[in-house]
Amino acid sequence: MHGSSQLIALSLAEIRRLIARLTDRQPLPVDHILHWSHWRRRRQHQGRICHYT
Repeated sequence: MHGSSQLIALSLAEIRRLIARLTDRQPLPVDHILHWSHWRRRRQHQGRICHYT
């Protein structure tokens, strides 16, 4: 994985989404949920760089 400097910070919305996914009746594996969150935040960071540089 890439360093945390290449991620946006966890937003309140992302924390709520993670809690909802982890407490679902039939949750996906925790590693899948966390990997998806990491991927999403990394892509958001890349989008910010592209729009502001």
